Amino acid sequence: MTILLLIRHATNDWVKTGRLAGWTPGVHLNDEGRAQAQALGERLATVPLDAVYSSPLERAFETAQAVAAPHDLKIQIHEGIGEVQYGEWNGRSLRELAKKPLWRSVQIHPSGTRFPGGETIGEMQARVVAALGEIRSAHAQGVVAAVAHADVVKAAVAFCVGVPLDMFQRLVISPASLTVVGFSPFGPRLLRLNDTGDLKIEHPRVGKPRRRKRRLKTGRLLGPRRR
Repeated sequence: MTILLLIRHATNDWVKTGRLAGWTPGVHLNDEGRAQAQALGERLATVPLDAVYSSPLERAFETAQAVAAPHDLKIQIHEGIGEVQYGEWNGRSLRELAKKPLWRSVQIHPSGTRFPGGETIGEMQARVVAALGEIRSAHAQGVVAAVAHADVVKAAVAFCVGVPLDMFQRLVISPASLTVVGFSPFGPRLLRLNDTGDLKIEHPRVGKPRRRKRRLKTGRLLGPRRR
């Protein structure tokens, strides 16, 4: 069996700014993210890792460094586990993008909706699954860490457990979280999902419902009815 540790990169300043980092260069871990990565590296220090792979992007590579350091492993860059190719949407404000007609299609049918100048989520999933297949083949009996991005890990998990890709955003993958998948001759098995090492439960990010104003009907008494 090959054990894959799928890791989302740690926190950076873009996570809370409402901007789509994508393949924007120069996005590094912030102080909080470096602390998260260090803690993750310490958690995995006793795991018998055979290799550490990383997305080409800085925030993933810096997280991978903390994971690889206790094992004295060289990080192997793999383009196939890089972030979604958002094309013209790279670096844009999510609030601004939400006003575009294409945004609704991205939310409802991400598997087949193409980002302008980029790829579809379906194409991303195909390349990620192919990349993880290459990694598994190179480490048929090993334990391997692959540091990537939230949607990349979600797409991989969706494929492994048979979740329709258009539902993959129902999965939550937090910064510096650990998701473990075991691959045997009988297929993949999800062993752990979004493990951050604590029991803190965060509400998923969803749109806030609008508060409806209560209308009072004229001529109606408030309180108990009189009979």
